[in-house]
Amino acid sequence: FCVLECIKIMILGGIFMKKSKIIALAAVTLLTAGALTACSGSKTSSSNKTFSYVYEQDPDNLDYLTTGKASTSNITSNVIDGLLENDRYGNLIPSVAKDWTVSKDGLTYTYKLRKGVKWYTSEGEEYAEVKAQDFVAGLKHAADKKSDAIYLVQDSIKGLDAYMKGENKDFSSVGIKAVDDYTVQYTLNRPESFWNSKTTMGVLAPVNAEFLKSKGNKFAQATDPSSLLYNGPYLLKSITAKSSVELAKNPNYWDKKNVHIDNIKLSYYDGQDQDKLAKGFSDGSFTNAKVFPTSPSYASVSKKYKNNIVYTPQDATTYLVATNIDRQSYNHTSKTTDAQKTSTKKALLNKDFRQAITFAFDRTAYASQVNGKDGATKMLRNLFVPPTFVQTDDKNFGELVKEKLVGYDESWKNVNLNDAQDGLYNPTKAKEKLAKAKAALQADGVQFPIHIDMPVDQTATNKVQRVQSLKQSIEKNLGKENVVIDIQQMSKDDVNNITYFAESAAAEDWDLSVGVAWDPDYLDPSTYLDVLKTTNSENTKSFMGYDDPNSQAVEKVGLKEYDQLVEDASKETTDLKARYEKYAKAQAWLTDSALYLPTTTYNGAAAVISRIKPFSGAYAQAGDKGSTYYFKYLKSQDDIVTKKQYDSAYEDWLKERAKSNDKAQKDLAKHVK
Repeated sequence: FCVLECIKIMILGGIFMKKSKIIALAAVTLLTAGALTACSGSKTSSSNKTFSYVYEQDPDNLDYLTTGKASTSNITSNVIDGLLENDRYGNLIPSVAKDWTVSKDGLTYTYKLRKGVKWYTSEGEEYAEVKAQDFVAGLKHAADKKSDAIYLVQDSIKGLDAYMKGENKDFSSVGIKAVDDYTVQYTLNRPESFWNSKTTMGVLAPVNAEFLKSKGNKFAQATDPSSLLYNGPYLLKSITAKSSVELAKNPNYWDKKNVHIDNIKLSYYDGQDQDKLAKGFSDGSFTNAKVFPTSPSYASVSKKYKNNIVYTPQDATTYLVATNIDRQSYNHTSKTTDAQKTSTKKALLNKDFRQAITFAFDRTAYASQVNGKDGATKMLRNLFVPPTFVQTDDKNFGELVKEKLVGYDESWKNVNLNDAQDGLYNPTKAKEKLAKAKAALQADGVQFPIHIDMPVDQTATNKVQRVQSLKQSIEKNLGKENVVIDIQQMSKDDVNNITYFAESAAAEDWDLSVGVAWDPDYLDPSTYLDVLKTTNSENTKSFMGYDDPNSQAVEKVGLKEYDQLVEDASKETTDLKARYEKYAKAQAWLTDSALYLPTTTYNGAAAVISRIKPFSGAYAQAGDKGSTYYFKYLKSQDDIVTKKQYDSAYEDWLKERAKSNDKAQKDLAKHVK
């Protein structure tokens, strides 16, 4: 949903993706917390079936229907089931819905629910059966509360947009209905081949209306497990701010045979002590751990686990450097005069200046602060939408973008947009762009050097190192007489208050920020590109520091042109090749604009050690039910995963996934009625 703080975990059981939300830059790529119960030594027992590790961000509520933050959905995806979920190969399979059909025109989706799926209290007491009416109540609650995630379906479900705008106050006119107790039906405005992938998201989950009413304003309180009902694989047992999150297997869960981990214990981690994770793994406290090749203790860790450290595949989360195009607050700044503030604003509104920053930024050096020299390029990304996220018959998305991008500027002609490549770094181009920008800006009264404020959590060592690396490469390639990156080190809470938890655009107190990322919600390029439309105020606030789509800053950078490109693409609903071509054109505009500078993937190429069976968990490129914090299907093992075991499992998994995906694609026809 927006820039959300997400602590993703790359458990070796697969790439667990988190829903698309805005993600604040996390210090740990691999997490899950706490100390294993009744465990000691360097070997844990799978018979204990407790998964333990760390988390970094507390949820501000547990309302899975209205949240826009992964800090909530990382928890609630494990305790709430929706219509569908993902298997270990990324296929959508039945969950609360046992089957579904799609009308031939692609506008009506009908889901048949399982009988006997129950709601339980946090103590495991049966409350009621899950029925079709619960899905209607869930969407109504999301709409009435103006869910941060409602944009996912607002333009999709017939009548929902009018209801949200107050043009029609009768929710029964919205395109969702309980045909009977075990049949729920959605009517869409236009065909969406990716609709089913949205059903794994919290905004389309069920809620028991009676319980919701009984709780009133106390429904889904952040630290109160009893304020929710549960129909998923786990029950939330306790949550203590900046301390711990504990879940236990739901003993009455309808699919309990596929829940192999009995207890989940996550302990709060502020990211300051990089050695904590490997130490915790070694003494048996943690089930798995990310290791930092740049940490002081890595030499000893590498020696001890030389055959056990593996680099995980890249995921679909894209981390970015965001540009604040309309900064209003200066409570955290090194600027000393109004002239400096004005000069920075004008510079960031100049495309050539932003492109100079893009080409001057050494992403390999930046990533090496996380993964060391050998693993740095493994995690790099050059596009907002991953280049292989979708593909036509003969080209992936990145290739389509490249064709469109070269039409903007010769500078893009030889740029490599593939993952795991530093395709944008080019000091020569950076200097050329700066010279062009400087001439225009000085003619407009801009004073050099341009001072750029970048906030960072001072307690998160690795985050500070990354921002320092960014500062070094940009100042080196553009010259300190032209650009100075002023790093604003502050407490984690202060950083969150001016970025992640900022209540308004006016509170977004920064010029550039590495603290944003996007995780896809569903399987279409629009899940990335739609969120940056000027009308998505919650997202534009977080990504660009504005919430007025008609502001002068929006006009100056040409974002209305981007809106039109995305709108044109969204209207292509039947020809997927044509649709992807149009979205590629929008991505090309975005890349050329240099408003967002892609840096890395979240869990991609993370160096990890683990006792989770490789690729045993659910897999998804998008949605909640395959996220980094989704524990259903995961299996633990007594022995530490070896590189040989991991590589062999990965090779087998790729082959099995190809066959499984092919079969699933062929089976789609049977759902059309």
